Amino acid sequence: MPTRLLAIVGSVTPPGRLLNATRWLLNSASGSRKDLEVELINLADKKVAFADGRPPEQYNDDTAAIIESVRAADGVIVASPVYRGSFTGALKNMLDHLPVESLAGKPVGIVAMGATQHHYLGVDWHLRDVLAWFGALAVPTSVYLLSADFVDGQLTESAQQDLKDLADAVIKLKAVAPASGTFLGPKPLAGRRS
Repeated sequence: MPTRLLAIVGSVTPPGRLLNATRWLLNSASGSRKDLEVELINLADKKVAFADGRPPEQYNDDTAAIIESVRAADGVIVASPVYRGSFTGALKNMLDHLPVESLAGKPVGIVAMGATQHHYLGVDWHLRDVLAWFGALAVPTSVYLLSADFVDGQLTESAQQDLKDLADAVIKLKAVAPASGTFLGPKPLAGRRS
């Protein structure tokens, strides 16, 4: 059975370097592994309802399909530009739709992109809080991309290596992760709700 790697780009602005870097990560990972299926969700191309507590089937947009893609994935890459010192509201809204079980015990890697090094921990730190709420297995280190990581629109070799290493880490964590929807260690408080 193939491993499914999903990447979510949390920017709603026109396609740019972060989307290209995320595509590169998926293409590189699938090119080096025959048993890997990849999927890219670019929130700029999707309509996601405001999370108001309704069941996903009641929305007439892409919300239910995105939730199903996250549930079906064996590992997830979450990519976001730095926005106001954190990750985007569009990404937070999408995460608010997910049931705890969709990321529980699931390996997740983080890619962030910012204009300067000053905000390199903003996305990382805030996403880790949310991922811990789900009981996800966050890769210990993330990738932070800057303008300097692109030359003539192409990723530098060092940025490519970082992205490759992140994808490898998510896939390796899958090998030791618990069954999908279960927790490694005690359930987080979110997982204890009935």
